[in-house]
Amino acid sequence: MLSKKDNAGFAGQAAAPAPDPKRLEQLIAGNAGLEEFCADLAKIFHVRKTEIALLRLERNLLKFITPPELGNVGAIPVSSSAVAAHTATTKKAELFNSFNKVKHASIFEMIKLGTQDETDYSEQAPIQKLMTSPIMDSAGHVLGVVQVSRKGFDLASAGADFSVDDLQRLENAAQILAKAEFLRPKSR
Repeated sequence: MLSKKDNAGFAGQAAAPAPDPKRLEQLIAGNAGLEEFCADLAKIFHVRKTEIALLRLERNLLKFITPPELGNVGAIPVSSSAVAAHTATTKKAELFNSFNKVKHASIFEMIKLGTQDETDYSEQAPIQKLMTSPIMDSAGHVLGVVQVSRKGFDLASAGADFSVDDLQRLENAAQILAKAEFLRPKSR
């Protein structure tokens, strides 16, 4: 498990171009939908839309709002040992470039994502690399968690390692996400 602090000398692959924070801000300010925001986030990190996960915190449970297929599977108790729960409780961003070695609940990886017509079987491959960041409001309360993964059948096929700069970009995106209407808890 790597964090920004523990990974100051990390030498990842070439970093993705810096996201245009104005573009992400405009999406949120213009009440853009979840799909459009996640599509832009996927472009920033050069991943598929199905490799972006947003979880909303509701009554001590983290519930997937994207990918939508995971929303029907269940929720993650904040008290669990899941990576997303750890992110929510510690309020710290982390990156894992050997995620296959991290103890985690793989049930969510078994769910088929995307349309039935897709022929890219690598989308159904396990997560090999992962970044995770809490989404917090201005008072420091956790609203949810955003995760970006790279899937593959092994580390090499998953693509480039995430860098500390990538983790910073994800934290910046999480700050913008905190303003999104689609992240607000649903009414009772």
